Amino acid sequence: MSNGCEDRARRTLAGAWGTHGRALRAATSMAAVMLSVFCAGQRSASGAAPDANVAKASEKAEFSADGRKWATCAAENGVCRFSGTRDVLYGTPEQHVVKNFSGSADCNNGVFGDPAPGADKRCAVALTERRADAAGSNASASASDRSTTLASSPAVAATELKAPPGQGMRCSAPTSQVSTTADGALLEADTPSDGTRLFASARPFALVFVTRPTQADTLVWQMRDSWNAVRASGRFAVPAGATLSTLSCASTVAGYFAVSASLERAHGQLESRGTRPAGIATFGVLPDTASALPAVRFPSEDLHRFGGQGTAYLAPGQHCCDGDGYRPVYTALGLSWVNDNRNWYVEEPKQSGTFNAATKQLTPFFQRGDIMRLIQLDGIPAWASPTGKETHSYAPTSLAQMKEYMTRVGTESNRVRTTYFPQQRDNYYQVTWEPDADGGLPWRDSDANFIAMYKAVWEGIHQTDPHAVVMGLTYSSVQGNVKWMRRLGPQGIGRYMDGMSIHGYYDIGTSPSHPPERVADTGNRGTVSGALPASMRALRHEMRLYLKPGAPLFVTETGISYDIGESYGKNTPSANVLYAQAAVVARTHLILLGEGADMTYIFYLADMPDAAPGYGVFFELDHPSGAYGPARISPKPAALAVAAMTRIIDGTSTLGPLNALPEGVYAYAFQRLGGGKIVTALWTHDNDAWSARSGFDANRSVDYRLRVDAPGTAGNVSAFDMMGNATSLPYRDGVVSLKLSPAPLYVVSGNASVFKDAVTTPEGYVAR
Repeated sequence: MSNGCEDRARRTLAGAWGTHGRALRAATSMAAVMLSVFCAGQRSASGAAPDANVAKASEKAEFSADGRKWATCAAENGVCRFSGTRDVLYGTPEQHVVKNFSGSADCNNGVFGDPAPGADKRCAVALTERRADAAGSNASASASDRSTTLASSPAVAATELKAPPGQGMRCSAPTSQVSTTADGALLEADTPSDGTRLFASARPFALVFVTRPTQADTLVWQMRDSWNAVRASGRFAVPAGATLSTLSCASTVAGYFAVSASLERAHGQLESRGTRPAGIATFGVLPDTASALPAVRFPSEDLHRFGGQGTAYLAPGQHCCDGDGYRPVYTALGLSWVNDNRNWYVEEPKQSGTFNAATKQLTPFFQRGDIMRLIQLDGIPAWASPTGKETHSYAPTSLAQMKEYMTRVGTESNRVRTTYFPQQRDNYYQVTWEPDADGGLPWRDSDANFIAMYKAVWEGIHQTDPHAVVMGLTYSSVQGNVKWMRRLGPQGIGRYMDGMSIHGYYDIGTSPSHPPERVADTGNRGTVSGALPASMRALRHEMRLYLKPGAPLFVTETGISYDIGESYGKNTPSANVLYAQAAVVARTHLILLGEGADMTYIFYLADMPDAAPGYGVFFELDHPSGAYGPARISPKPAALAVAAMTRIIDGTSTLGPLNALPEGVYAYAFQRLGGGKIVTALWTHDNDAWSARSGFDANRSVDYRLRVDAPGTAGNVSAFDMMGNATSLPYRDGVVSLKLSPAPLYVVSGNASVFKDAVTTPEGYVAR
């Protein structure tokens, strides 16, 4: 899809799709239903005094929590049985998780996680219905007014925040209530920050509400996580008129959180903002994985495994496309690679010789040396084109001129690497960008000229850059790259490729309903030929045939949109769709890496126009169809799934998929650099229980026994959920018993030898 810088993306995005792009706009699908949680550690919190009956509720058959009555139905490790579909609370009245079940629920940590470590827990079934958070909407100010009310208030910045006492997610009663502007919506909420709306674990942050009722009222609020489970709630009085109320919050639970609010008398709900639907304001708490996974030492910086596309200009005074569009959001997410353009048509649009390798200045945001460059070379200028127009579709009229230009690019890149990236071993170049015949940048010239162009680039770059890694073919889908390597490999293109770069699309629309494991045949046993694991294995085979041993494989774009036919709107996407997108984003990139990719790009940072809705891992808050280079964003669950995945998987090499897995179970093993710990990523997928029509089933689980140590041994391993929350799990006889769900679970273990014969190393893969 989109290339490099934001303004270039605007020119090329609408066409640069390939078949997967057009199909995304071809059909409609249904939204789905609510779901619940597999996550560690919760504490319900309130800004008001607790109900007097709650303190001893754990000793009673009936008690109150979250504004509802509950009846105890089972002790821990028992079974809670009931008729119909009901909400079930697990834990204690003060620290609990709520999930939705039909008929019965197993009352244990494997189903619910452990919301109250060390406490006696039980299950209870709801006796009353949940009160709706919203009862209608209210006409309000313009989008630009709404987007600035909270962020610009001096009262927010002046409030001294102290973490409220307790564990899990907690918020104080309002630490301040001050008057604010009268113009605006009935209700607003935000979590002011550095613009990312991402916060460190256990550190205090502000939750700010603006209310504008005509008479004194009570604000009722909740925080729900990625599984739509209530993590905190509260209520407090607000006066008539425009008031800004600041709560001090902190959380040791990592992940995505959606704040909802309503007024008891005036009702109302939070209005939609940009691509974010009505009813919620979102933020995230970043995981802290250091206790189980101390920081790894990278022998070279180019061993980082995650990059991204898209920018956000969050610092005051910045706007697209000036300033630094990558910090602080890329560093918060753990993304270390981005694109940098040295395309011939960009650098020498009018004539040859204008690009000066000695005086070319590296963009300042790269000069810090912590975000690395993937150097883009696709496209030729009009003056060098056989058509007389700027093109990606033909070889230039003079390959000698192209080669000479590439020698200057190699000279500049080698100087840049030694000056700004001294810990980076190589420079990486991508020659073509989605040359799909039916895409936006189609190759229309001959195979011979395609290979001749690669030869000119390879020879020119290598003439002056001794650390060059020249890569292609970068078709839009994994299968497209397989097809064209089968065609061009026998013709010798591999002589001019030091590595492979691809885009990782795998289906007609990569979306929650089209996950990477999608099963196709009616018997529900075979895998569609284009499904990601099979496609990656076919690609690794072609690489072994035509590229040198150990050639790197970079996946420089893969994104997961909302379902085909969906659109941004006041009531879309649902919480269920957002959960499913997060799970599929993580699973897709884990498969890419687990099947032998060295590095993979997250696509796209924030929702954008000109594409199927939803690719962003952040909402764009100012434009209803998204925008490039936004100034205001807030996270989706996918952003926090990415933040957890990068912290857990970056700094590893791939061991490969586990052998002899039961149907519907997926597992990939990775080893920390330097012969360190083993990280195994596991999940389950059942296509019959995973669609927009039936709802993306977060409650499905299967039992799986993972060997983590030698027979006869016992101990504990650490496990992280999709959001990076840690749990200690015991193992016996070298085996740990797991409950796998559609959301990835990461298990950290220490005995690498037990994985030696338990995995299949991807064909031709060599740890770098």
